[in-house]
Parts: sequence; structure tokens; C-alpha cells
Amino acid sequence: MRYLPKSPAEREQMLAEIGAGSIDDLFSAIPAEYRLDRDLVVPRQQAESEILDYFRAAAAKNSTGYTSFLGAGAYRHYRPVIIDSLVQRGEFLTSYTPYQAEITQGTLQAIFEFQTMIAELTGMDVANASMYDGSTGAAEAVMMAARVTGRHKAVVARTVHPEYREVLATYAKHQGLPATLVDYDAESGRVDLKALEAAVRDETAAVLVQSPNFFGVIEDISAIAEIAHAKGALLIVSIAEAVSLGIVRPPREADIVSMEAQSFGVALTYGGPFCGVIAAKEQFVRQMPGRLVGQTTDSVGNRGFVLTLATREQHIRREKATSNICTNQALVALMATIFMTVYGKEGMRELAEHNLAKAHYAAKTLSTQTGAEQLFTGAPHFHEFVLRTREAPERWSARLLEDNIVGGVDLTRWYPELKNCTLWCATEVITREQIDAAARVLAAGLVEA
Repeated sequence: MRYLPKSPAEREQMLAEIGAGSIDDLFSAIPAEYRLDRDLVVPRQQAESEILDYFRAAAAKNSTGYTSFLGAGAYRHYRPVIIDSLVQRGEFLTSYTPYQAEITQGTLQAIFEFQTMIAELTGMDVANASMYDGSTGAAEAVMMAARVTGRHKAVVARTVHPEYREVLATYAKHQGLPATLVDYDAESGRVDLKALEAAVRDETAAVLVQSPNFFGVIEDISAIAEIAHAKGALLIVSIAEAVSLGIVRPPREADIVSMEAQSFGVALTYGGPFCGVIAAKEQFVRQMPGRLVGQTTDSVGNRGFVLTLATREQHIRREKATSNICTNQALVALMATIFMTVYGKEGMRELAEHNLAKAHYAAKTLSTQTGAEQLFTGAPHFHEFVLRTREAPERWSARLLEDNIVGGVDLTRWYPELKNCTLWCATEVITREQIDAAARVLAAGLVEA
């Protein structure tokens, strides 16, 4: 497609229509200090080599040498270089969505393999592709449970990612599907089982929990499933950190698993795209949103791949559609597929063990400093943990930034009761030296205080 810029006459006509005398008038509402002065950027005509030198110098002003202990649903893992080498091939970039099976066999096979590996990881019978991310996946799972059970109430653990809960609230606002929040146990950081049992009623369609939860703690899925199923509700387990499945027992007791697979080779890239997925027991397959790819054979026995189930508004009558999610997420699903293939079963376990070891070393090192305390030690955690410090996070985070270290996420925004508490994350890309450096900065500040 050619780029056809507007002619001077067309620009004048558009300005006249909106009552602006010139381009400068159009942008006059923007304060002058925030407007781009092109004369400062390119003071004269420059050769291509000079322009490249200019941008290299400008890029050098952006320091990339930061150590980040941020997590909270967006995780930095090593991405094998083969991922970008394969996903940038033209046959994957140009296939928007696999409607015509005869010309999109590569994309369909990639989705089929993605679904197969996700089902094996989660312990479910079937998995889909094309959820936007973990938050919309969790919300879609609750809607799915309501369709399956015919009930219209949900119980949600307060240990579910706060932003996931916000997305669910947006989904449920006009669905007539209220959600009851259940608090966590102050010692373990797990959902309070007694409160959960009291909250689940005969009209409850779904119980939504997250494991590892927002505090990084592994929930007792067996006990939660027993409570949910006793009242006929479906159990939905949200997994925000897919790498945990390399070592954490999959939630086989769940009816639906909603997962964020961004950790499987999808770069953070300033907030997206992410890679959502829903997996479920086979009996619920007709109510799954998104699309399912299956394999078949032709008349002479050649294997092929087709869209087996696509219950979206584009495919069936609107009143029977299970979701209006439209964007094809096959490219990020392909990244995850390559990642899982490269690591394999043993590699996934070793990666998870590496994450576990780094986080436990970081928790021990940081919590042994004067005035620092690790919370929720009454249950196992994966690669995130909550740290309480004597001074406010904004004070020590400023000192860490002076050493190019980004500390944990302040939890008081979502949990006001957790004063001076932050959520720290340590994945395999964090080194022991970086953890020790953060501990020294925290210790020095605490001693001074």
C-alpha cells in the first residue's frame, strides 16, 4: 500500500474546515516547551551517515544499564535469538488470521502445537489461542463459567492480580454478574479458606484464584477446588507467570485455567503485546472463547490443520457467540511455541528451578538487612516475594535509582493495609551480584535512618 500524503491545497481545506489558520494554530493548545522544534533536531541538511551518528548519540543518553526487580504480571526472561529469526519470516507476518486453511497451514500448525503444549503444561484437556492477555483471559473465563453453569455470581480472591480484577469488573459491569472479594490470610498470603467457604453459595458460577498469586505465593488449589465444587461452582485458576509451571504442580483440579504466556519468549516492549490463553476440561469446549485448531487428513491420508471451533461473532450467529475478541494473537503464540520447543520439558524445569533459587536468595539476602522483613512466609512462593521495610519505599527507591537499580512495586496502591510493603521479583536474568548490590544500598540507608 502506497503512502499518499495530503497536498498543500488539501491541508488548507482541512484547516479551514476546523477554523485554524495554519498548522501552528492547530497545535497552539500545546505549550511551546512541549512542541518539537525541528530546527533544533536537524539544524541543516545532513548526510545519512551524519543522521545515524546523531541518533546513536541521542540513544546513548538513555541508560540501559538498570537492574530491575519489577514483576507483578510482567516478567523479564531471556529470549532465545531464534524466536525473532523465525517470527519475522514473511509467511508468519503476513498471515493475519487463518480463515483459509489451504493457504495458512503454517500458522494453523503453529497454533495447534501451541494448544497442545499449553494443555500439557496446565493439565487441562484442551487449550485455545487468541486471548489478548492474562487479564482478559481471566474475565473471559468467568463469563464462560456463567454460560456453563447458568449462574450469575462470581467469587474472586483478593490475591488475584488487582489489574485482572479491574478488567473483570469492566467485563461484568453490564453482564449482571457481581463478584464477591475474599481476603487473604495474613500469615501465609494465601486466600482465606474459611472466608472463601462462607462466600461460595448455590448461585456462585465461578471461583477465581491465582497461583502463584499476586504476592508470589502458591495457593492450595486442592482445598480451593473442594470448596468450589461442593457448591457446584467451577474453579478458575489464573496463572500470571507461565514459567512457574516448570516446577509448580499444574492445577489439574481446576475446571478452567486462564494463563498469561508473556514469559514464554514475548518481549515486554513497553507494555505489549501479551499472550493470553484459556485451557479447560473437554466437556466445556463448546463454551470456550477464541479459536481452536485441530488436525485432520485428506482423502489420501495427508495430514492437515483446520479451524475446528471458532465461536466468535464473525463465524456464528451473534446470540450464540462466546466472545467478541477479534484480533489474531497467533504471532505471539508462535513466539511462545518456539520458546517451549527450544527449552523442552527438562529445560523448562531447569529454568523454573533457576528462578526459584534466585528469588529465595534475594528474599533471604534482602530480609536479613536491619529493619527489613519478608512477609507471607507461611506458604511457598515462586520468584516473587513481599518485603516490608522500616522506611517508606519512595525513600529507599530513590537511593536505589542512584545506583541504576529499580526496586520492588509499592503495594499500598492496591493493599492500603500493607504499609511500607513492596513486591520484589528475581528471574534468571538477575545476577547474584545485582541482588547483593541492592541489599547493600538498602542496608546502608537503614543504618543511616
